[in-house]
Amino acid sequence: MLELFLVVVPLAAGALAYALRKARARSALLLTVAMLHTVAVGVLWVHKGSALGGWLMADDLGLLVLSLVSVLFLVVAFYAVGYVRYERPRGGRAFVSCLLVFLSATSLVALSQHLALLWVGMESTTLAIAPLIYSRDDRRSLEAVWKYLVISSVGIALALLAVFLLATAQPVAGASRALLLPDLISGASHLDQWWLRASFVFALAGFGTKMGLAPLHTWKPDTYGEAPSLVGGLMAGALTSCAFLGLARFAQVALAAGLQDFVRPLLIAAGLFSLLVAAAFIIGQADVKRMLAYSSVEHMGLLVLGLGLGGAGAYGSVLHVINNGLVKVMLFLAVGNLVLATGTSVVADMRGMLRTRPVSAWLLVAGLFAVTGSPPFGPFVSEFSIITGAVREHHPWVAGATVLMLTIIFVGIARMILGIVYGEPSTSDDEVSSVAERPSLIIGPLILASMVLLLGLYIPPPLRGAIGRAAASLGGAAP
Repeated sequence: MLELFLVVVPLAAGALAYALRKARARSALLLTVAMLHTVAVGVLWVHKGSALGGWLMADDLGLLVLSLVSVLFLVVAFYAVGYVRYERPRGGRAFVSCLLVFLSATSLVALSQHLALLWVGMESTTLAIAPLIYSRDDRRSLEAVWKYLVISSVGIALALLAVFLLATAQPVAGASRALLLPDLISGASHLDQWWLRASFVFALAGFGTKMGLAPLHTWKPDTYGEAPSLVGGLMAGALTSCAFLGLARFAQVALAAGLQDFVRPLLIAAGLFSLLVAAAFIIGQADVKRMLAYSSVEHMGLLVLGLGLGGAGAYGSVLHVINNGLVKVMLFLAVGNLVLATGTSVVADMRGMLRTRPVSAWLLVAGLFAVTGSPPFGPFVSEFSIITGAVREHHPWVAGATVLMLTIIFVGIARMILGIVYGEPSTSDDEVSSVAERPSLIIGPLILASMVLLLGLYIPPPLRGAIGRAAASLGGAAP
């Protein structure tokens, strides 16, 4: 029943946090639940089980996403304890409550073997994260929340329709309509292929909206730009990974039914278009958090591109889920430190940070090379696997187009980040706040940077095995 613990305990803690009046008690509860969750996930790697009659169960792909979410949340929780000492996030008691409910919802998505239950988890993430976006009492912040809610609601409605269509695809006679993933995969040959195709199209549109695939990405720049940096990190690292998992579940069923020739071109097209949009809009961005939003669009494109290519590409896609999550949270927290110091995320007003905030500035430089897929960081390995998959699957033009757009994106991100780090400061040193180099705000991103570097040099055998098995379930194989 460990799976049930991972969902119920954060949810109950969220209710308890709202009842606590002292901020210090809420922070202690947040950190305690985050640590318990990570320990429980570690136990799950050794002793896998199931709950609710198999509705909750950790397979290899789900366990990878769950582990990523747990590690990222623990780092963000530790950062949040330091963050609330200097900033009073809007919502007060609701801030910690919503974070804990978000952890419960993402755990539900990662553990769900029932696709309708997975949809409930995705909808819950939307409701939990929306109040956290509204951090300032102004029109732009309110507009970002409503834009996120409206577009996400459309996306999640499309995903729900995908679930209904998948249920319709099941044969009526002698078949369960329980929508359990193992049953769907084992009986995929008996599914009605017309309804299954329609289901996958709506799943791509619905979960693609939650991921931020172009052209359904328009909520991302405003949301990431207005939300507190730690919330933006959770959205870019954890929420999008869960949305990708939702799409991957439908892809598993479609591939098991023999619809490779239908599914893969759609995924490749969606991935390349997202890369194109990201390359076009990263150039010339003036706000670092909005730039990270378009970088997220890029990496979501890489995930579905690898999934569509299969083979080494699918292996690279699974590995990239981990790398992207670690890098995005590390970057958002490093940027958050600079925002705390300068009071803005506008590049022109936060130049020369190496002089005043050296640790956070160096983290930003490391993040530049990691997020653009440069060696020796983890994203280089996963992106290289995706490009290798394109070549091996006889799509050299896909590999060439991907490399070209990644090069353009590198130039755009490097120009911005190097300006922030090495540019001439727009304010004198004594005008910059002193809070951004406190240990509580830099230890977390330093740990994530170390993990990203490690994954570029060495992947532990248990993790490598889990990635290989998860990729195999998506039609992939190690390069």
